[in-house]
Amino acid sequence: MSGKEIAVEVAFALPDRQKIISLHVPEGTTLFETAELSGICDYFPDIDLSASKMGIFGKTVAKPTEQVIKAGERVEIYRALIADPKEVRRKRAEKAKAAKTAE
Repeated sequence: MSGKEIAVEVAFALPDRQKIISLHVPEGTTLFETAELSGICDYFPDIDLSASKMGIFGKTVAKPTEQVIKAGERVEIYRALIADPKEVRRKRAEKAKAAKTAE
């Protein structure tokens, strides 16, 4: 890591609240390190950073412990899905098809 610092953000959201933390980190800091440095776990103690998926501006990063963050980027910490979106869409389509057939 160099001595230069860059401005970044860390974001996490629950259905009823969200938090975006702006901070400066040393150039060369990884996404995971940025999330740790942000103190986001102080606001959301249930977050397990080592098990959470992370991304930058909605795009998942495969290896947040290796991916270096760039100035102006926002680390997003994703929570586990309650339901599989594909399964929800499939059930909705089946229900709509059944309703149309019943008419």
